[in-house]
Amino acid sequence: MSSLSLAVRNSTTMLRRNLLHARRYPSMTLNLLLTPVMLLLLFVYVFGDVMSAGIGGGGADRSEYIAYLIPGILLMTIGGTTIGTAVSVSMDMTEGIMARFRTMAISRGSVLVGHVVGSVMQCVASVLLVGAVGVAIGFRSTDATALEWLAAFGLLVLFSLALTWIAVGMGLSSPNPEAASNNATPLIFLPLISSAFVPVDAMPGWFQPVAEYQPFTPAIETLRGLLLGSEIGHNGWLAVAWCLGLVALGYFWSRSLFGRDPK
Repeated sequence: MSSLSLAVRNSTTMLRRNLLHARRYPSMTLNLLLTPVMLLLLFVYVFGDVMSAGIGGGGADRSEYIAYLIPGILLMTIGGTTIGTAVSVSMDMTEGIMARFRTMAISRGSVLVGHVVGSVMQCVASVLLVGAVGVAIGFRSTDATALEWLAAFGLLVLFSLALTWIAVGMGLSSPNPEAASNNATPLIFLPLISSAFVPVDAMPGWFQPVAEYQPFTPAIETLRGLLLGSEIGHNGWLAVAWCLGLVALGYFWSRSLFGRDPK
C-alpha cells in the first residue's frame, strides 16, 4: 500500500472514531448549540423591536433584524462547535491515546485530520440546525442566487476549517480539557464584539477598531452580503485572507505540538 493510500485509510478510520464519539456523547455539542440558539431567540423576541428601530432609523420591523442577525449567529455557531474540538483533542492527549497512536504504524497526520474533518462536519450540521431555527422564526433570503448560496456555503466551510485548526492547536497545548475549554472561549466571545448584532458604525468610536479588525466581522459582512444582497466591498477578500491565514497558523502550530516527544 502506498503512503498516500495508507494516509487516506488511516484518516478515514480516525474520522469514523471521532464521529462515533460525537454520536455517543452528544451532550457537549447540544450544550454548545444552545448558546447561539438562545441568543438568536433573545435578540429577536426580547430586543428585536428596539434593535430593528435603531438599525432602520425608527422604521424597520423585526423581520429585517432577523435577516441582519442570522449571518452572525451562524458564524458564532461555528465558533461554539469548535470549542468541543479543543476539549476532545485535549481529552485524547490527557488520557494517553495520543501517546498510543504515536507508537502505532499509522500515518501520524491522520490523527489530526480525523479530528479536523469530523469537526468541520459537525460545524456544518450545527449551522444547518441553527439555520433551520432561523427560518422557522422568519428568516428569508429571497435575493440570493444559486451561485451566492454556493459561495456562502463555501465560506462557512472554510471558516469552520480555519477555526477547527486553531481549536486543535488549543487542545494540544492545554494541560487538561477544562483549560482547553477556557482557552477556546475567544472563539465564541469574538462574535459578541463584532458586527453580528449591530453595525460597526453604531459602536463607540474607540471600540470600532476592536470590532472591525478581527476575523468574524469581515466574514459576517461577506455572508450577509451573499445572503441578503448587501454591499460586500473589501470584506470578501479580508474574510478569505483571515481564513487562509488561520488555517496555516493552526496547521503548523498543531503539527509542531503533535510532533513533540511527550514529556
